[in-house]
Amino acid sequence: MAAALSSQFHPTTYRSIKNVKTKQLVSCSMQQPSQSNIKVVINGAAKEIGRAAVVAVTKARGMEVAGAVDSHLVGEDIGMVCDMEEALEIPIINDLTMVLGSISQSKATGVVVDFTDPSTVYENVKQATAFGMNSVVYVPRIKLDTVTALSAFCEKASMGCLVAPTLSIGSILLQQAAISASFHYNNVEIVESRPTPTDFPSPDAIQIANNLSNLGQIYNREDISTDVLARGQVLGEDGIRVHSLVLPGLPSSTTVYFSGPGEVCFLSLLICLHLETIHLKIFS
Repeated sequence: MAAALSSQFHPTTYRSIKNVKTKQLVSCSMQQPSQSNIKVVINGAAKEIGRAAVVAVTKARGMEVAGAVDSHLVGEDIGMVCDMEEALEIPIINDLTMVLGSISQSKATGVVVDFTDPSTVYENVKQATAFGMNSVVYVPRIKLDTVTALSAFCEKASMGCLVAPTLSIGSILLQQAAISASFHYNNVEIVESRPTPTDFPSPDAIQIANNLSNLGQIYNREDISTDVLARGQVLGEDGIRVHSLVLPGLPSSTTVYFSGPGEVCFLSLLICLHLETIHLKIFS
């Protein structure tokens, strides 16, 4: 018996720690800037993901890039940095307060999208809140203590802050599928690949392992205490192992393998450029 399911998605998923009105950062429509547009400040604009956000906002309905903040490429036009056809006439500035101050004087609705670092994100959100702006935060490996502190701070200030653990719809679906499958299998292993060396295990693998561990099950009982290094790293106390591959040119992927008597199931997320493909296969 074999079954296969394949779908394609574009990454636009967010999870909120406090209800706040936001709009998707990706759209196919074009619109000229107007006074009613939401002013978007990209903090971490020179990063790859920051540049992608700049391009997405310029194409989105009802939003416009109002500021680009980064410590790299200071003074350069963000439009040129993003390889856009025309300059946006918005220089990269290494001063978030200056950008926020100029927007607050215009009385326009503003939001700060933060792609910076776990060590600075709390202060960045405090600054944005001081100028009456909501924040959208995508900072990998942000600590739970920081998220809790942000939630408490924004609730006290009556402001919104959205923390996105991933920008990938596919990743969310993979996590949900893994949770559903875990109730039917006693063995699970996570295998991931990346084209360049990064911190491993990846945030996706850690999140999946944490989700499965929270279910209270014990996996891989027959070798849960093995000390063979080649068996991969064990996350938590539930026997979930992660194996990480680094091969130049290899598309990023995360695969969760489950097995039980007579059958094997694997759930896979492959990310290549901006395309995601989800695979679900069961063999018995």
